[in-house]
Amino acid sequence: MRRKLNIIAGDKALWVIFFLLSGISLVSVYSTIGLSAIDDLNSTPMRIFFRHLVFVVATYIAVILISHINYRRFAPLSKWALYLSIIALIIVLIMGTERWITIPHVARFEPSEIAKVALIVFMARQIALNKEPLDSGGTFLKMLMPAFVTCALILPANLSTAILLFAAAYILLLFGGVNTRLWWRCFLVVLLVVGLAFLFFYFVGSHIEVGRIPTWSHRLQSWIHPNPDELTQENMARMAVARGGFSGSGIGTTIHGRLMTQAHNDFIFSIIIEEAGMLAAIGIFALYAWFYFRCIRIATACQGPFGSLCVAGIGTLIFLQAIINMSVAVGLLPVTGQTLPFISYGGSAYFFLGCGLGVIQAVAFDNKKQARQATIQRHTETNISPTDSDAESSTPKHQQP
Repeated sequence: MRRKLNIIAGDKALWVIFFLLSGISLVSVYSTIGLSAIDDLNSTPMRIFFRHLVFVVATYIAVILISHINYRRFAPLSKWALYLSIIALIIVLIMGTERWITIPHVARFEPSEIAKVALIVFMARQIALNKEPLDSGGTFLKMLMPAFVTCALILPANLSTAILLFAAAYILLLFGGVNTRLWWRCFLVVLLVVGLAFLFFYFVGSHIEVGRIPTWSHRLQSWIHPNPDELTQENMARMAVARGGFSGSGIGTTIHGRLMTQAHNDFIFSIIIEEAGMLAAIGIFALYAWFYFRCIRIATACQGPFGSLCVAGIGTLIFLQAIINMSVAVGLLPVTGQTLPFISYGGSAYFFLGCGLGVIQAVAFDNKKQARQATIQRHTETNISPTDSDAESSTPKHQQP
């Protein structure tokens, strides 16, 4: 019997979520790309939209291809991917505050986006290989060391990504079986450090002309003391949310999206609310919550610790990034520059998160194969059990049992 080729492999619910999010992305980017395409990208809205469409299609292809790979092969590859991303981050650090590496006439990418997925998969590998119990401070710090190094290199150019990635890596240790009391104690220390950093940026940061510290300070002060008369991205996002209300003004009728340079990217969620209302916002949040729930189900069903930790870590990363972006769009957090996963305008962020989704689907696909093989084995053992075979061999066919 010929085996049926499954192009769409893995968890069907995740494919449905991905399809819905990318569909929302195409509509929203088409509606909001105008001003940024002309002013920032020096192109036309239609060209930029088709560039986004190419990224979306390329991401679909990447997810399909990666989902058919045995996820165990990602363990040794993650080490080299992390090393390469660290080298790229060092290059970015030497170049200054620029986040991007541009290969002329070939590609332009953000190394921190590669580092996100690479670090999570690498840490999953390290935790899975670790033979020592995660209940001592030494082992705990050793497991966190790759996150410290990677996030320290990301921090000068992109504070929010460094915080997001460290948070995902830290939560990954909880999935990895770390001593919960130790985890919470360190969590309180981390909260204290973050709180002191916020106080520093608020009171002192604007007077220190080093790197992006003045930018971080200005964003924090603008969030705490917003000036409603100032025409900023944050204020226009709030006005877009207020205009949208519960039911929205209608798809394609945005006013604020055509005045904002980041309407297609950092603040796309506020434009979705303007056009489709809070009902759509609740639906999008539900999609991300469903996504995370499915990831936890897949991680729980996985037999090996490496696959389970990969899914839990990448799922946490994507869910946290979505929560941060949506919170910024409605004014609950200061501006961070984080995109809305699988909805914001495509690029390296869209593509590499898609690669992370491919890893999740590879684990889900393997789970299904393992479950299918276990079912076949159970049926085989049931149909040809030793007791049945002995009875059949000892009882003549013409005799009644």
